[in-house]
Amino acid sequence: MTDSTDARPDRLRIVVVGGVAGGMSAAARARRLDEDADIVVLERGDHPSFANCGLPYYVSGEIADPAKLLVQTPASLRAALDLDVRTRHDAVGLDPDARTVTARTPDGTVTLAYDALVLAPGARAVLPPIPGLADALEAGVATTLRTVDDAVALRDRVVALREPTTTAGRPARAVVLGAGFIGLEAAEALRLAGLDVDVVELAPHVLPPLERELATLVTAELERLGIRVRDGLGAVELHRSPGAAAAPVAVELADGEVIDADLVVVSVGVTPDTAPFEAAGVACERGAIVVDEHGRTSVPGIWAVGDATVSTDPVTGVRRPVPLAGPANRAGRLVADDVMGVATRPVPRPLGTAIVRVGELTAALTGANRAALDAAGVAYETIHLHPGNHAGYFPGASQLHLLLHLRRTDGALLGAQAVGRNGVDKRIDVLATALRHGARGGDLVDLDLAYAPPYGSAKDPVNLAGMMADNLTSGVLAQWQARDLDDVLATALVLDVRSPAEYATGHLPGALNVPHTQVRERLAEIRAAAAGRAVRVHCASGMRSYLAHRVLVEEGFDSANLSGGMLTLTAWLGRDAKDVLVVGETGSSPKELP
Repeated sequence: MTDSTDARPDRLRIVVVGGVAGGMSAAARARRLDEDADIVVLERGDHPSFANCGLPYYVSGEIADPAKLLVQTPASLRAALDLDVRTRHDAVGLDPDARTVTARTPDGTVTLAYDALVLAPGARAVLPPIPGLADALEAGVATTLRTVDDAVALRDRVVALREPTTTAGRPARAVVLGAGFIGLEAAEALRLAGLDVDVVELAPHVLPPLERELATLVTAELERLGIRVRDGLGAVELHRSPGAAAAPVAVELADGEVIDADLVVVSVGVTPDTAPFEAAGVACERGAIVVDEHGRTSVPGIWAVGDATVSTDPVTGVRRPVPLAGPANRAGRLVADDVMGVATRPVPRPLGTAIVRVGELTAALTGANRAALDAAGVAYETIHLHPGNHAGYFPGASQLHLLLHLRRTDGALLGAQAVGRNGVDKRIDVLATALRHGARGGDLVDLDLAYAPPYGSAKDPVNLAGMMADNLTSGVLAQWQARDLDDVLATALVLDVRSPAEYATGHLPGALNVPHTQVRERLAEIRAAAAGRAVRVHCASGMRSYLAHRVLVEEGFDSANLSGGMLTLTAWLGRDAKDVLVVGETGSSPKELP
């Protein structure tokens, strides 16, 4: 049927497909710019504006009332903005020539005319082709976590599983497939809610966008929480259990391990939900809608925004969707500006800045990671540092683990990541701002950041990163990386400038131990041990070895400092550290070296 309110020739008709972040931002902005426009929002679910990022925290019980997840309702949007929000309207067809969109509703299909159409269909959860998964989803044993209904159903099941009669007295167990941001939030939520939890991740480590040496810290925190991590392998089949007392499903992994589970959460990623629009001729790339700098699609009169659109990475130039709420909200506002003819600036290309809480840790990133830079052929250097989150003499200081990627040719900031207990969000937000404005690493030295002992240091970690970057680009600092370890052990003298006690806790094989305060007086010993080879220095975090490195350089040695020191190296090695490091010796002399 045709929408009965179509005959409004005197008013601009804007139809928005999809609510939540991008769609509702566009609709609200359009209303603020034109009080007379007809603005209709079609939302396939029951909730046009909800806090999808808050869903895991409802599952955990940290958010007690599901109503708190509802940012707006159709009634509140009508009252505040005079928006015609129609829930349970699933857009299934588009006729660009007639300028109509067709939606499936509980009462049948409806066709609406539009003058301007904004597509914000979002993304749907990827369901991997694992035998038995479809049956588990249908039975309610497996679920995704994308909607308020998902969260409510999952929370209800968790509460039920905590009843001993439900699981015949055994501990209730959940398996989370996928260790991305949502997967880890779901895993933590289920653990906080009292379930035993296993996380299964096909990639080599959890949080695949995070660098390996930082992801190791997250894995350790997950294990501290009692969450078992199975990384580097995937699930190959889900078996339904025939026994009433047994767990309802068994998850078989690629290595043959079988995990009995009362609940499976599938969180392996999302894909743009654009099929009806692509079929109607809206240009897409790998399922994502192609838009220009103002959100215009290939079809006149149609704009698109949010998770379903293609974005160009501002660092690497790679085109990909960015399914994040922040960029979608901001883009929705700017798309509405263009729809209403008042656009003054383009939609910014999102950096992909993201953050997640895992237990007592926070992990965050912005810009490009190592894999993206390698794939794009960008030459870069990486610096690591481990400063305190605030002044060390003030109670409660904790360590930050921070890394920056810098373009090799000019030191431009390309990406940054951090893990720590406190202060991670502040530093990543500062670095994201610097990256947005094209800063070079050395420019971070000059940032005038707030300082008081409870909040930071006179040399903030961001300033310290800038000093390291400036040293690197000016040639004052030469580095070697944890990934260079095999080559360094084969070709260079490793000089460990930690104390003998630190050295004894675990050191690299064949390393010469000379505390940094003794380097000057033992130069002859170091020269003899090097025997013409390069010297590769390290300490615990990189600071003492930097001091030693400068002494060695001034004395004519071919010297380089391990970026991030032993803290970064052991995190890079992860579970292999115990097989690489030598424990128990108190030092080496030249005659003991191979």
